[in-house]
Amino acid sequence: MKLSKKKKNKQTVFCFNVQHVLPKIFPRKPRDFSLPNSSWGKEMMELYNHYNRLTADQSVYLCCVSSGGAYLSKIIQSKARLFTRNIRDPGAAFEYVLFFRQDKLKCVCIFQAGHLLEGPPGHVHGGAIATMIDTVTGTHASLLSAPVMTANLNVNYRSPIPLGSTVLIESILDKEDGRKMYISCRVTSTDGSKLHTEATGNCPQPGESSEGPSHL
Repeated sequence: MKLSKKKKNKQTVFCFNVQHVLPKIFPRKPRDFSLPNSSWGKEMMELYNHYNRLTADQSVYLCCVSSGGAYLSKIIQSKARLFTRNIRDPGAAFEYVLFFRQDKLKCVCIFQAGHLLEGPPGHVHGGAIATMIDTVTGTHASLLSAPVMTANLNVNYRSPIPLGSTVLIESILDKEDGRKMYISCRVTSTDGSKLHTEATGNCPQPGESSEGPSHL
C-alpha cells in the first residue's frame, strides 16, 4: 500500500522528533563512575571524602577508569563496557573508586558490594572478590607502565565479606624483575582490623613494540 505524500511527511517529522528527544531522555554522555551516587553508604562516603581531601596537596590522586573499549574497533567500541561497570543500577553490583599515591607504588580502592554479587547467603561471591582484586592490581600495574594484562593471580580467602558492606583493597608494588611487575593485595575492613582476602600476582609490562589489539 502506498502512502500519500502528506502521511509520509508526518512520519518523517515524527522520526525526526523522536531522534532528537531520545538523547535528552537517554543522555549519550558516559556516566562518571568515580563520583558518589545515592547508593553509597555512610562509610564509603566518609572514606571517599577522606582520600579526596588528600588530593588537594597532590600526595594522592583519584584514578578515573574508562567504561571500556579503548582498544576495540569503532564498530563495537560503543557497545563495549568494562566488566565491573556494566550494571547501570547504582549500588546493585560493583561500587568502587580508586586512589593512587604520587609515587604510584600504592593504590587504594574503596569497594562497596551490591546485592547482585551474592555467593554464600548474605555474603559476596568469591569470584566477585577476585574480580575486584584483578581490577585494582591491573589498574595499578597499568599506572606504572602501560595497559597490561594479568599473567598470574593467587588469591587466599580469609573471611567472608557481608553484602552491602564497604572494604578497602590495597595494592602494593613489591618488586620489578625485568618486564614483570610483582604486586601484592589485601582486602580488609575499613579500619584494617579484619583481613578478608589477600593475593599476589604479576603483570608483564608490554614490550617495546607492543600495542593494543589491531586485528579488530
